[in-house]
Amino acid sequence: MKGQEWYQADDIAEAYDEKRFSQGGRFIDRREKQAVLDALAPLEDKRILEVACGTGRFTVMLAERGADIVGMDISEAMLEQGRKKAHAAGLEETMQFMQGDAGRLPFPDDHFDAVFAMRFFHLAPDPEGFIKEMRRVTKEQVFFDTFKRYSTRSLYNWALPMGSRLYSEREVRELVVGADLELVDAAHDFVFPYGFYRAVPGWLARPFRKFDQTLGRTPVGDKLASVSYWDTRVTE
Repeated sequence: MKGQEWYQADDIAEAYDEKRFSQGGRFIDRREKQAVLDALAPLEDKRILEVACGTGRFTVMLAERGADIVGMDISEAMLEQGRKKAHAAGLEETMQFMQGDAGRLPFPDDHFDAVFAMRFFHLAPDPEGFIKEMRRVTKEQVFFDTFKRYSTRSLYNWALPMGSRLYSEREVRELVVGADLELVDAAHDFVFPYGFYRAVPGWLARPFRKFDQTLGRTPVGDKLASVSYWDTRVTE
């Protein structure tokens, strides 16, 4: 089953977080949340849109920290999981989840202070169109992640083909420039691909993650990384 079809299957949403962010997957969750917080801070009263919000991992976290946030996703089943998280956190009255198409965002130009998308561009059939839509509805910032083409992720894609799209740095920079954005920061991480961390228990993942981080701080770390985080701003 292709990645886009798999993601939208109704029976996936309920087990999504447990399968991806338990055991060794906790290290992925922790790093991704830190990347989002670092990029979008300060959050108080900041108007933010999360595209492809899934089960609301980031949406609820940012609302808890004072952001004025909307989470949008194509999957109603995923959104329902997000609403349950918001209810459990007592935030259902202060944030919004809505179903929508990332290619036609239902908002006016410059409506948000920031727009971000995590775990989205590897499934995006029209990345150029999507990033232009994200840029259209923000007046300041677009933040997103990609899987790197020349990395261990290539081996993972080969072993478990799900239609994931991989990007070189040149391709990402072309996307950014084509959307009238300016790249202000880029970070790279995870020499071992996400699939590895999800497949092993936490006690085993921990030493691999320490080695991964140590290797990442060396001169070759960025080249070997499988994930990139891109922080961009609207050009003047």
